[in-house]
Amino acid sequence: MAASTDFCRQIEALRPTLLKYARLQLRNPAWAEDAVSETLLAALEKPQAFAGASQLKTWLIGILKHKLVDQIRRNSRELSTTAGTDDREDLDELLFAADGHWRETQHDWGNPEDALRQLDFMKVLEACVEKLPGQQGRLFMMREWLELESDEICKELAITPTNLWVMLHRARLRLRECLQAGWFDAASHGEAP
Repeated sequence: MAASTDFCRQIEALRPTLLKYARLQLRNPAWAEDAVSETLLAALEKPQAFAGASQLKTWLIGILKHKLVDQIRRNSRELSTTAGTDDREDLDELLFAADGHWRETQHDWGNPEDALRQLDFMKVLEACVEKLPGQQGRLFMMREWLELESDEICKELAITPTNLWVMLHRARLRLRECLQAGWFDAASHGEAP
């Protein structure tokens, strides 16, 4: 019983946040209140559905989103499309704490330019690998990209370990030449690879 009381308190503590979210979506305080009430009732009727795989707030917002859609469907003729004057403030309160920091940790999206450069490099590398003579390209792919062991490659291609290392060495030399011409020289001259 104590766990269910604690669960009820946690849910009730999130009511203001859910209400702000619903108001931003619906632009109608009465409909927002109805959607939040339905959300809380659904959560309280089936607390076992909360498995703890996410934060309670995230789980409740997931339920609320469905209730908002239901509310929009029920009231589609009356839905106001005019924005309130305090929408920006509500959004700021929802996303940011009083000290100006994000309320929830934001994911690092990385640097898009670096990601694009890496993607461009991979295209040049793939083109260079395709230019390798058949057996060299195949064994290079098996060793470096599929990360197969040397004995597996030798067995698959019916070659000796010495032959494997010679062919890998030659493949790497050709790739180095190709990458030097197709990527590194082009990048040092400011050309698009």
